[in-house]
Amino acid sequence: MKPYLFLLLFLASPLLAQKPAPVGLQLYTFREQFKTDVPGTLAKIRDMGFREIETADNYGMAWPELKKLFDQYGLKVIGTSAEFTDLERNVPKVIAQAKALGAKYVTCFWIPHNGDRFTIQDANRAVEVFNTAGRLLKDADIFLCYHLHGYEFQANGDKGSFFDYLASEIEPRYANFEMDVYWVRTPGQNPVAVLQKYPKRFPLVHLKDRKPGLPVVLNGHDDVENNVVLGQGDVGIAEFMKAARKAGVKHFFIEDESSRAMSQVPQSVAFLRTVM
Repeated sequence: MKPYLFLLLFLASPLLAQKPAPVGLQLYTFREQFKTDVPGTLAKIRDMGFREIETADNYGMAWPELKKLFDQYGLKVIGTSAEFTDLERNVPKVIAQAKALGAKYVTCFWIPHNGDRFTIQDANRAVEVFNTAGRLLKDADIFLCYHLHGYEFQANGDKGSFFDYLASEIEPRYANFEMDVYWVRTPGQNPVAVLQKYPKRFPLVHLKDRKPGLPVVLNGHDDVENNVVLGQGDVGIAEFMKAARKAGVKHFFIEDESSRAMSQVPQSVAFLRTVM
């Protein structure tokens, strides 16, 4: 092949021509787009430069079938999700899903509890489930994480927060945590301070920023439209990124839950290039 033809083919390939994004993407970001066009949405994700992803749904497809589609668009699955009840009752199902996707991490995104109040009983149930499931997952060479959602920072009497309790009781050899910086900042915490207090406990991170001046929320619920472009909110993303590697973070995923995600995510990628 003549050199100039090879160059044209190289430039014509979005996968080769696009500079890789410095972080990965949580696919929940584009949940609305996936409802109508899975391949087209994956193509857009690839063209934004993403190479690593964290899954949130199978979009009605078998997991092996979805894995083939991810491969087609050059997207490597780092992590996938698991329901708390499956970790409690059906770990083989969780393992099979992770193996089908080639994922090394499984993340649980919610601990069941009644209403807005998180209790010591809820925490103890989670400790037992995460330690037991985490041991079984580790035996399959898969690592379990729990994604913080804010309610864990409710006070555990005079013994600190429930997160402090979870971190002390969950065996790090079996399970650790995924920090969503939005859901650490929203209950009034400093993501950098939490990282530094618990180094090596957060191999995974969701990068998300929020409108400045919002009130403290401790129930794990908020308006998704409060998500803003990284670097334009009050989370302190630039400072966080400086501290994250030192604290043992291995993988970062942008997650933007707003209706503006398709336009905001490329801006967030551009911002991260300036601070990484």
